[in-house]
Amino acid sequence: MKKITLELFTTIIGIGSASGIFLQGNSIYLIGDNSGFLYEYNVTDTSLNKYPLIQNPIENIAKKDKPDFESLTHFQDTLYIFGSGSTAQRNAMIEFDLKTRKKSTTNNLVDLYAVMQSFGDIKPEDFNLEGAIYDGENWYLFNRANGSNNKNVILTLHAKKLNEEFSLLSNDYKLPKIKGIRTSFTDAVLVDNKIYFLATAENTASTYDDGEILGSVIGRIDLESMKIDFTKKISPTNKFEGLTLFLKTKNQIQFLLCEDKDTDALESTIYKLSMTLK
Repeated sequence: MKKITLELFTTIIGIGSASGIFLQGNSIYLIGDNSGFLYEYNVTDTSLNKYPLIQNPIENIAKKDKPDFESLTHFQDTLYIFGSGSTAQRNAMIEFDLKTRKKSTTNNLVDLYAVMQSFGDIKPEDFNLEGAIYDGENWYLFNRANGSNNKNVILTLHAKKLNEEFSLLSNDYKLPKIKGIRTSFTDAVLVDNKIYFLATAENTASTYDDGEILGSVIGRIDLESMKIDFTKKISPTNKFEGLTLFLKTKNQIQFLLCEDKDTDALESTIYKLSMTLK
């Protein structure tokens, strides 16, 4: 049995509903599903910077209008920020240059998302990407099964750029239940040929409307077999939506986690999760 501890890491004032997180040096980068900014929080001096991702960005965008940035991944000096694809205005993918601290490209993925839906046998109303990984050769995109058909799917695209020719694979997963409600993917990160993922149980059959939060689990998938190694419940109350690697040793791995509280309050709590590897 793997030993897991969850503890408070820091609280950041000025950010709400955090849905993606990435740690680089002393900087924690965060996105929110109802915000038009990318945030950079410096752990050392507690300063907070924000960078616009859309025109006329604000902190709390109305639900019907928000770009719904749910996934954050990186490769080399670029952050890739994905809209969930759950409505017509949520199909953007932003490329952000970490050297210049500026948005470099905005991509409309509506056609790609349509291909992914067809290939993965996911109805448009059940399509809701909430996790992304890019390793320079492959994109792993995680569909959250909080739609009516409960489709937890990893869609793997082999391509260096999403606007180039690609091959596509699809893997479905049946994740554990919490209080009778099946958990669904909310984020993932790649560490040494293992995918570590978060999944949350939320009492809703909609990709649009929020429901009662019943807790979260962490799990791991072997990259070669694409089979789940293990899952373990980490909270009965938190809706964790983002994780990033903090530290890895021979016997232990640590992540930072962010949560979506489904409120407009501009305050985000970052947690540290530690887990034995033996």
